[in-house]
Amino acid sequence: MAIALLGFQTTIAAPLSLTGIGVHSGRSVTINMLPADAGTGIVFVRQHDDGSTSEFKAVSSQVGNTDLCTVLGFSPARSVATVEHVMAALYALGLDNLVIEVDGAEMPIMDGSSEAFIEAIEQVGIVNLGVKRRYIRVIKPVRIEAGASWSEFRPYDGTRFEVEIDFDTPLIGRQKWEGDLTASTFKAELSRARTFGFMRDVERLWAAGFALGSSLENSVVISDDNTVINVEGLRYEKDEFVRHKTLDAVGDLALAGAQFIGCYRSYRGGHKMNANALKALLSDPTAYEVVEAPARSLKVRPREFVAVNVPEFAPWSA
Repeated sequence: MAIALLGFQTTIAAPLSLTGIGVHSGRSVTINMLPADAGTGIVFVRQHDDGSTSEFKAVSSQVGNTDLCTVLGFSPARSVATVEHVMAALYALGLDNLVIEVDGAEMPIMDGSSEAFIEAIEQVGIVNLGVKRRYIRVIKPVRIEAGASWSEFRPYDGTRFEVEIDFDTPLIGRQKWEGDLTASTFKAELSRARTFGFMRDVERLWAAGFALGSSLENSVVISDDNTVINVEGLRYEKDEFVRHKTLDAVGDLALAGAQFIGCYRSYRGGHKMNANALKALLSDPTAYEVVEAPARSLKVRPREFVAVNVPEFAPWSA
């Protein structure tokens, strides 16, 4: 059965802007998304107070800190943080080329999910650029482990995520989300899942200068008695937690610099595991190949995509 893999590169049909709060800084931040030509990729441009700018391609080689979120750049003064939610939206909607201007150190958290980014992009629309898209197809398993945690890529006839979490709290426990990723699946099953945290960690994070913008408007907060503090409760009954972890994984793997054909599996993972698994895949040229849809048809099985001999194709090393 053929799946909906787009054959051509895309961008947004018109510029758009969003304003919100940075979840860690607590400061207001505005982003402008601008259409870009084929081959541009996703580029973040941070505007500094002194009028200078820092530019980051959304690729694996630019990933810095991954402790609490995914950061592009290696200097706190010149980096862009919390890119995973917007990257998940771009990946799910099949957007390849975009310039994102940001007037702060991190993306706005909005409601803690990808929903606001999805809605804004769908309002302006997406256009086909008429240039073929290339995919990274996984051709052999690649696995990393860290204690009880592990992540792996496996060959698969599509794009699939299997994410499992295991928290020592009865409210969450062991949860799993698995499914083939399409725009409709992401919007229905993952896009509204919010970031979450424990009340017991709040004071420690505040003291370290993090989570200053976190609130019940953008986070699911779990109390010391293992209940959800948010009045409205969970958006997805019981398993919003693993759905958000899957959303994060989609955004983190979008930093491959190209869409991938394969299955990503993880157990007790997170931003660091996602980033390291992606780097492990891309550092092994025998584990993947670059392919594109054959000219005869764009409705083909992923296994029918043809390998292209382009040794210069390494967007993750840009």
